[in-house]
Amino acid sequence: MYDYYLGGKDHYTADRIRAEEAIAADPTLPVLIRENRAFLGRAVRYLAEQGVDQFLDIGTGLPTQQNVHQIAQAVNPGARVVYVDYDHQVVAHGRALLAGSDVTRMIQADLRRPREILGHPELDLLDFTKPVALLTVATMHFVPDEDDPPGIMAELRAALVPGSHLVMTHASADGVPDVVAKVVEVYNRTSAPGTPRTLEQVRGLFGEFEPVEPGIVWAPLWRPDHPVDPDRARQTWFYAGVGRKP
Repeated sequence: MYDYYLGGKDHYTADRIRAEEAIAADPTLPVLIRENRAFLGRAVRYLAEQGVDQFLDIGTGLPTQQNVHQIAQAVNPGARVVYVDYDHQVVAHGRALLAGSDVTRMIQADLRRPREILGHPELDLLDFTKPVALLTVATMHFVPDEDDPPGIMAELRAALVPGSHLVMTHASADGVPDVVAKVVEVYNRTSAPGTPRTLEQVRGLFGEFEPVEPGIVWAPLWRPDHPVDPDRARQTWFYAGVGRKP
């Protein structure tokens, strides 16, 4: 669905049908997704320019359309990236797209079981004795409360050394609750129902990680490349932020 919103070709008929239903609920949804993607690009570029050269992207979906490895490796061709997704079809397709790269991998594991990710043999591409950027972009709102999102994030954060970063976007009903409720209703008919969370709940997922300026804000307001209207930014209803482990 995410790829469809971005105008890509790597999606299935079922994705397209549900995506159109979600767009009917919120016609600005493709703009929201593009803003989310633009934040991802700005955050990864910022970190790469700061010298971060290891990225763990969990819940990536298909690694297409200016994804993490393309952005990071444009700054540092040796930057290493590991993508994680739990859908075996997505992983198979992703591995085909990434075939031939010595610095980029895609592995199958489930965010709800952090040890499955951290213990995966192919994660050895990354050196966890050095800083790693952990990305959960447009991912954690697909983890329901009963799966303990704070506990999941705490376990992942604990595996990272000081100087590591956490990059996150998360859906929230804080800005336009009526619109978000309609979109959530569509997603609840898919295999990935959504759980929007408040700003305070999203902050809690960062734990001890210290926010990088300007903090956790609506996605278009995080280090924008051009002036952004705050009222318009609220309409995107995705919080975004980068934190650094002290």
